[in-house]
Amino acid sequence: MKKLGFGFMRLPVMDGDWKKIDIEMVKKMVDIYMERGFTYFDTAYVYHEGLSENALKQTVVDRYPRESFAIADKLPIFSMNSADDYQRYFDEELSRCGVEYFDYILLHAIGKDLYSKPFIAKDGFEFIAKIKAEGKAKNVGFSFHDSAELLDTILTEHPEVDFVQLQINYVDWEDDNVQSRLCYEVATKHNIPVIVMEPVKGGDLANVTAEADKLFKEYHPDMSTASWAVRYAASFENVFMVLSGMSNLEQLLDNTSYMEEFAPLNDTERGIISKVEDIVRNSIAIPCTACKYCVEGCPQNIPIPDYFALYNKQSQFGLTQAYRDRYAELISSAGKASDCISCGQCEQHCPQHLSVAELLRDVAEKFE
Repeated sequence: MKKLGFGFMRLPVMDGDWKKIDIEMVKKMVDIYMERGFTYFDTAYVYHEGLSENALKQTVVDRYPRESFAIADKLPIFSMNSADDYQRYFDEELSRCGVEYFDYILLHAIGKDLYSKPFIAKDGFEFIAKIKAEGKAKNVGFSFHDSAELLDTILTEHPEVDFVQLQINYVDWEDDNVQSRLCYEVATKHNIPVIVMEPVKGGDLANVTAEADKLFKEYHPDMSTASWAVRYAASFENVFMVLSGMSNLEQLLDNTSYMEEFAPLNDTERGIISKVEDIVRNSIAIPCTACKYCVEGCPQNIPIPDYFALYNKQSQFGLTQAYRDRYAELISSAGKASDCISCGQCEQHCPQHLSVAELLRDVAEKFE
């Protein structure tokens, strides 16, 4: 397979509504993606508030022969309470996607807290081994957001997995919280292939500062800023797939243009990225990737990623009236940043391990 995967996590929507997926636009994007020789689609039970899997059915499964593409789906272990939940969720995912098997199935977002539960550490892995034996999953693995030490423990205890999905990008490569490099090295030590998520860090690495972008453009005037991030992740030898949550046709055309005949980074390009890394790291006030895992279940209905995105923009470009107006628009139908009651449920689900409650206080201080 070509190394670029189509992530159904940030699909184009209408009227800015996360639940109004633009199915006709997604069909157009899928057609171009397939025409250019790409075949890997990634979804999950919770993406687009539960609508991503059916969108994949409508745009891919119902329109192409099953053998012409691969689907990766994820079991929402953070929503489960016992081993009995696995079969129910899995059957629902098959139904939502309209398929009889998955090419890749993942235990979704394993971390320390979830792995401490026996019905995940033991029963979850037993379940995916069972569905693989039944032919309902061709490859089994998990996505991971925690320390390299924990990853080493999991892969030691479960050498039967076929792959692991890790967050890898040039800003997080040496990050103490994400530990991209250390986790990649652990997977490689265990001979476990890697799928990369968040190569563009939720879009942050597609919109770097002018100083950083100038370094890229001086070397590759016609290459997009995002292409550097995707090629960086795809250049690692043990990476077999890089996911991109493409939100519009322009992003898809760009990504497929340079990944159709993928060329790994050369030494000069790696040197440029090393310089850009320092610039970008200092420009991102809140390293949120807008995965929205924090939003579901928020008792105050606070659109946390939207507030963090606004905070980052004002940090980079100043607190303009346009950003104040956008905040006012958001709070007209949702909880304010200051409404946070510090219940902690969002922080339990945050893959970036952010101190969400504390950061929301910063947002409130700036915008309220």
